[in-house]
Amino acid sequence: MAARGFLLAGAVVLMGAAAPPPGAASCSGCHGAANPDGIPPIAGRPVADLAAALNGFRDGSRKATLMDRLAKGFTPAELQAIAAWWSEQP
Repeated sequence: MAARGFLLAGAVVLMGAAAPPPGAASCSGCHGAANPDGIPPIAGRPVADLAAALNGFRDGSRKATLMDRLAKGFTPAELQAIAAWWSEQP
């Protein structure tokens, strides 16, 4: 019984890790690994750095041409979830 619970819990963790939160998948269009425009890749960066950047774009303390408008469409909790997911990506 304990082994079955362990396997089931592992499956839930794996499924949760694979599914990005709403909005996260769209980041790869600009922040992919090979971007010739100098836009930094974000996969694997520390969650605190990503969350701070996203929240800075959202509250206007960090200037941008596009990210400020995108970040304003998310709540702070949604931005935290996006940052956490991207920090776990290879």
